[in-house]
Amino acid sequence: MADTPLGAPAGTEATAVKLGMRAQFMAFLKEYGVIGLAIAVIIGGKANALVTSLVNDLLMPLIFQPLLQAAHVEDIRNLQVAGIFYGRFIGALIDFIIVAFVVFLIAKKIFHEEKVSKK
Repeated sequence: MADTPLGAPAGTEATAVKLGMRAQFMAFLKEYGVIGLAIAVIIGGKANALVTSLVNDLLMPLIFQPLLQAAHVEDIRNLQVAGIFYGRFIGALIDFIIVAFVVFLIAKKIFHEEKVSKK
C-alpha cells in the first residue's frame, strides 16, 4: 500500500502517516513546552504594556512634575537638551527596572529557589 494517494479513504496508509505527523507534532509541543511559552509571551506582552502605561501615565508625571514645571515642559517625553530626549530614556529605564524585577520575582516563585544562581 505504499502507492496509496494522499486523498485515499480513511484506514489507508496515507491516513496513518497524516495522523502520525499530527501526533508527532502534538508530542513535540508538549515535550518542549511550546504552548506554555506562547502563553507566557502573550501575557508578557500585555504585562509590558501595563507597566509602560504605569510608568508613562502615573509615575513619571507624579515624580517629575516639579522638574517639568521648572523646565517649562508639559510632558516628560518632550524633556530634551541639545536634541537628546532624556525624558524618554528615563521612562524606558524605569519601565525596564520594573519589568526585570517582576520577572525575577516570578522566576523565583516558580523555581522555588532561595537564590537565582547561574548553572
